[in-house]
Amino acid sequence: MADFCQNGVITTLQKLKPRPVEEIERELKAISQKRKMVLLLPALVTEFEGKAMPRIIEELKRVDYLYKIVLSLDRATKPQFREIKKIMSVLPVDVRVVWHDGPRMKALLKELMDSDFKLDMPGKGRSVWMTLGYILADRDVYAIALHDCDIVNYNREIVARLIYPVVHPSLDFEFSKGYYARVTDRLYGRVTRLFYTPLIRTMKRILGYNAFIEYLDNFRYALSGEFAFDSNLARGIRISPTWGLEVSMLSDAYQKTSVNRICQVEIIETYEHKHQVLNKNKPTEGLIRMATDIGKALFRVLSQDGLVMSEAFFRTLMTTYIQESRIAIEKYHALALLNGLTYDRHEEIEAVDAFVVSLKLAIEEFVKDPVGIPMLPGWVRVVAAIQDYSDRLYEAVEEDNR
Repeated sequence: MADFCQNGVITTLQKLKPRPVEEIERELKAISQKRKMVLLLPALVTEFEGKAMPRIIEELKRVDYLYKIVLSLDRATKPQFREIKKIMSVLPVDVRVVWHDGPRMKALLKELMDSDFKLDMPGKGRSVWMTLGYILADRDVYAIALHDCDIVNYNREIVARLIYPVVHPSLDFEFSKGYYARVTDRLYGRVTRLFYTPLIRTMKRILGYNAFIEYLDNFRYALSGEFAFDSNLARGIRISPTWGLEVSMLSDAYQKTSVNRICQVEIIETYEHKHQVLNKNKPTEGLIRMATDIGKALFRVLSQDGLVMSEAFFRTLMTTYIQESRIAIEKYHALALLNGLTYDRHEEIEAVDAFVVSLKLAIEEFVKDPVGIPMLPGWVRVVAAIQDYSDRLYEAVEEDNR
């Protein structure tokens, strides 16, 4: 049984007891009559060749309260796009596949880039952003949920618990962040455990009380790819096109709404998906690159919040982070020992050494160019610049799906 502790600025909605998902879904079905919900699924075409996506589709066959499911599809040829449309058509709600590699979507993206929008960073962030534009073109949509498509032990309860706090009329949340335990026979989530959290704790030691740092430290799994928000917040929110997507989204949610309207919800007890490679000899790949992008995104959002980061600050940050990360290793060693999990302390120390490389790179790249890769703009700005763009984007996706 989970704890029910509410010891931070963010409301935490723990899973206190087993509750049948059918019961939650009946509530959501009733709510959906007035509040339409969309599920956004970002996926590479290769994810349809693995174990996770077939399981996700089987689970979603039993979800009938959604207004629409929108698959954001990357790196697909025309035959692959057609095949995936056919695969997705078994679901009981309306399904749309946003084909980012199709001629219509490419032409619309080029139009934005020709209008001086900085969108020359392909990847999950940009694809999610373009798909949000399509979803938000439909003014009937009340809320949007998003989760990754590589969840091996997927359960439809993830969607239900994630979107419930945002759509329930008795609650007042605009943003819901999913959390869970990354554990099998050992602990995973190394970037969160050994990089992000120790780095946030380091900043708390250096800066003392800082409302924004406290907010970031309050999330139990800040780097999870699962969240839900209402359409009003979604229209104005900006995201990073890099691995810093989650940190930038938390930052923009903080800027755009009150912390009292942000919650985190336990969506599944344990979560298993593909694991990125950690190789400190390849700083531009895998977890090293991920941690570097997250570090840069964090520095950027902190500087936007008015924090002055000098050379002395960064020197202290480096040495204090190393100390904090070693403290984290001891904590997780104790947790693993008590629960009978496999735990390789040497491997964890090696991971920290690799993340020190990430932190150095993040500092160097941030100091060289504090703005870095521009954030993707809120859709409210796009519509202000090109008034009919959303309508044409919506029609392009519909035409691809006919």
